[in-house]
Amino acid sequence: MNSKKRPISPHVAWFREAAPYINAHRERTFVVCIGGEMALQEGFAALLHDIAILQTLGVRLVLVHGARPQIEQRLRERGADMQYVHGLRLTDAVALQAVKEAAGALRAEIEALLSMGLPNTPMSGVRLRVSSGNYVTARPLGVRDGVDYQHTGEVRRVDTDGLRRPLQAGNLVLLPPLGYSPTGEIFNLSAEEVATEVAIALQADKLVFFSHTDALRDGHRRPLMQLTADQAGDLLQGQRPLPEDLAAQLLCATRASRAGVPRIHLVDRDRDGALLMELYTREGAGTLVTGERYERLRQAHIEDVGGLLELIQPLEAEGILVRRSREQLELEIGRFSVIERDGMILACAALYPFPEEGLAELACVAVHPDYRGAGRAETLVAHQEQQAARLGIGRVFVLTTRTAHWFRERGYEPGDMDALPIERRRMYNFQRNSKIFIKRLDPRGKPGRDAPPPRP
Repeated sequence: MNSKKRPISPHVAWFREAAPYINAHRERTFVVCIGGEMALQEGFAALLHDIAILQTLGVRLVLVHGARPQIEQRLRERGADMQYVHGLRLTDAVALQAVKEAAGALRAEIEALLSMGLPNTPMSGVRLRVSSGNYVTARPLGVRDGVDYQHTGEVRRVDTDGLRRPLQAGNLVLLPPLGYSPTGEIFNLSAEEVATEVAIALQADKLVFFSHTDALRDGHRRPLMQLTADQAGDLLQGQRPLPEDLAAQLLCATRASRAGVPRIHLVDRDRDGALLMELYTREGAGTLVTGERYERLRQAHIEDVGGLLELIQPLEAEGILVRRSREQLELEIGRFSVIERDGMILACAALYPFPEEGLAELACVAVHPDYRGAGRAETLVAHQEQQAARLGIGRVFVLTTRTAHWFRERGYEPGDMDALPIERRRMYNFQRNSKIFIKRLDPRGKPGRDAPPPRP
């Protein structure tokens, strides 16, 4: 009797290799971003079927799609101009109509492909539910460097509670590159920005982009299979130019990583099955960006003055913060609290008490641009409010020119000059014309119900 074993089928070997990843990814939240150009490729249906496979394997999926070539096609048909400034579309009324048409048509196409249950396809016997909605609140980019971007916007807020409900129910959430304002306006958004902000807001386990990863190579022309967020930042600042879409995705990857998303994948968009290979094999099919968070909130000390200046001077130049000299910072350093990681000051906020009048001023709230959107400002503000309450102070006020809505959303109410301490009234700069907002604190030393808990 021949007892010699037959060779293992490569299908069995692959399934065995994939099994640990299947278990690890189950009930995890992934945000996947696909550009509109991928909808024009021959393998688009196969890609969506692969995404559906993730869903059937227990992954909680948010799928964000772009629509740039579809928008441009509609503008060409209208004979309209296509205007880009600093890589961003200038969206006038004609372009906005093209954006709405293109996004709506592509969304319908994606939903149709995700609804397929044909035999001999990965969707055979699968009933996949797709949810969509106004989960993204946006605001206008406004006028920058003299350019009015009109209906081009940026993400202001993500409805995380609203997103989690369909995800927990087993639905795939599909998001277009659109955002909505509380006043009913529609804004054209970058799909990469939407995906990044959604991943940060949900604290997703993975954020996935599709890109031309061949451009990611080391000095010996070998593929870069893994990068830290800092290494990705170095690539962006390096001598060798990167394709525009890849650079934008790397920038989003570094932001997401520094904001707490543990794994960001840049997947080869030209390789059939690359998504499954990247997520369910050891070799992968793209580049993985990771980062660690080593942060602490502490009282500032004199050695932090240089880092504080680097953090706040760009905001002072924009007129967002009042200018402070090095000497002033040195004198007032005891008023500041900072969030620090590995010796780098990521965020700061200052508290100036006026105990005789039961008031304190919250000032100089600033977060490094690469680390915004992960709750650091909220953490610092809540910390300073707690400090004020422990001093027996009942109200905290802020003076702001650009961030009124942010403070309103955290329990601060409009105030007037008479509400300020007498000393602070004398120092008021009428040229800045700052708006005044006041918040009443919980006397038990808590920041109040409107302040969110600090994120880990």
